[in-house]
Amino acid sequence: MIKSYKSSGVDILKANSFVNKIKPYVKKTFTKNVLSGLGNFGALYEIPKKGFTNPVFISSVDGVGTKVKIAAVMKKFDTVGEDLINHCVNDIAVCGATPLFFLDYYATGKLNLKNSVDIVKGLVKGCRLNGLSLIGGETAEMPGVYDAGDFDLAGAIVGIADKSKLVDFRNVRKTDVLIGFKSNGLHTNGYSLVRNIFSLKDYNTYYNELKNTLGKELLKTHRSYLKIIQYSLKRYNIKSFAHITGGGIAGNTVRVIPDGLTLQINWDAWKRPDIFKLIQNTGNVSEEDMRRTFNLGIGLIAIVSNKDVKGYLNYLSKIKEKAFIIGKVK
Repeated sequence: MIKSYKSSGVDILKANSFVNKIKPYVKKTFTKNVLSGLGNFGALYEIPKKGFTNPVFISSVDGVGTKVKIAAVMKKFDTVGEDLINHCVNDIAVCGATPLFFLDYYATGKLNLKNSVDIVKGLVKGCRLNGLSLIGGETAEMPGVYDAGDFDLAGAIVGIADKSKLVDFRNVRKTDVLIGFKSNGLHTNGYSLVRNIFSLKDYNTYYNELKNTLGKELLKTHRSYLKIIQYSLKRYNIKSFAHITGGGIAGNTVRVIPDGLTLQINWDAWKRPDIFKLIQNTGNVSEEDMRRTFNLGIGLIAIVSNKDVKGYLNYLSKIKEKAFIIGKVK
């Protein structure tokens, strides 16, 4: 029997067809700074010259985690791309960065053109909503590493800021206040625990307390906080920002305060969304594990001085941004 790359599970012609299908979508994200993308061996991006005295690049890389398994079960592939973009945008925005461009890595056991295009559409939506360009990526068909219906999605982001405008958490002092912003559900963390609690049939089950099926609730998109971060930094003396991802509220916020300081969190300061109650009760998960694994309804934390709290909360109320005083620095 004659062997070929295709008979081994890798279809190059289908991969080329995929690239041609996504080109019109991806090019919609290109700004004037994109000199070359989609076709060359490397993408070219011209460094912005205006508005920066001492420009600094800020980069990050991340994935969607096992949320991709929920997407596969629900056969809904157009949200995980936006999840990835928003997660990475938040990671650099809390440093004071403006996003510039993104590169993705998509691997699967067997390339499904429709599902793959839907994934890219999600990436494109996230890029356009956050004002950055999807300038390159890699698609890998890897039979033997992934089963036919499995896939993984990751990517890297690059942003820019003036060095003088970077968020410097060394300015955080004791008595500073933690302001928490609402999340949009689990975002992209805790899904391995969720999958260990619920069975496949549960994802299509309607739960009255959620007013939704479990699967749709779990696929709610990771929220982008870019605009609120940038608006806040322009108008107020924000000491620090924490993006609440794996490790929970305390685990992420302690990363952005100086050594020698700690946190006092009021865990009753906000109403915990019902999805977290359902997870905890169904899985008999300890409160300690819930706090360490999930964002529990708070996706972003700003740290401000006590004297600025009232004015900042008034500003957030005017722009209809729901926020809570959830603790302080000690």
